[in-house]
Amino acid sequence: MAELSGAVERLIDLALEEDLSLGDATSEATIPASARGRGTFLAKERLVLAGTAVAARVFERLGAGCRFDRADGDRVRKGEVFGEATGPMRALLAAERSALNFLQRLSGIATGTREAVDALSAAGGRTRLLDTRKTTPGWRRLEKEAVRAGGGVNHRFSLGDGILVKDNHVAACGGVGEAVRRARSRGNAMLRVEVEVVDLAGLAEAISAGADIVLLDNMDDSTMAEAVRQSAGRVLLEASGNMTLERLPRAAATGVDFVSMGALTHSAKAADISFEIEPAGGTRPAV
Repeated sequence: MAELSGAVERLIDLALEEDLSLGDATSEATIPASARGRGTFLAKERLVLAGTAVAARVFERLGAGCRFDRADGDRVRKGEVFGEATGPMRALLAAERSALNFLQRLSGIATGTREAVDALSAAGGRTRLLDTRKTTPGWRRLEKEAVRAGGGVNHRFSLGDGILVKDNHVAACGGVGEAVRRARSRGNAMLRVEVEVVDLAGLAEAISAGADIVLLDNMDDSTMAEAVRQSAGRVLLEASGNMTLERLPRAAATGVDFVSMGALTHSAKAADISFEIEPAGGTRPAV
């Protein structure tokens, strides 16, 4: 299994502590300690898989084994079994919810991202899909990995790995040009300067001041197309704000280099996945 970061291991610690700080009263009362079982992961809808390593690690932490037949980024059909966990029945039952919470949340992000990437591709252009920092606190690394599994591109992981001058920075500096000039003193080949603008005048000011990337915030499609024309390839352009699946082909048709969507992570719908357990050597009892 792929090695997980210390941050992800701590997240697993927290998840298991939430569920098991007082033990598992139900399983301890009903399941013999010697009982063993097997559980299978079933896709109850079409999805793009993500989060397999962290889900498997949850089972491993509690003394069970877990393997997946499909890799992160693979499409899984409705009704397809794509992995299993085996081991002590109590361990399977204790790990089930935490593992599914990771797997369903991250697969939901990957699935939504793939839908957005496909919508952009429908325009036949080169526009790439970016995520944002609008992530669940503590989950950023996992959620951004899920975006990549869905075919998206990661933007900044933190405030320190890129300069993005937002509207509040511009207001504090007294204008787009001044904010970009100050940022340029920190920028270098590895730390490009991006600035947010809300109109074509701001775009012209950003280009004149030496921005590398300009974020077109909440512009309509015709204004974005004009921004592409006026910039004439001098800067990269990122479109953001009010992006929906229906709008993405139109945004791509304007010729912008990137479209960013906070909804990839902050509004992702969890994928519908079940974990069906049966005793070792037996069948699942009727409910």
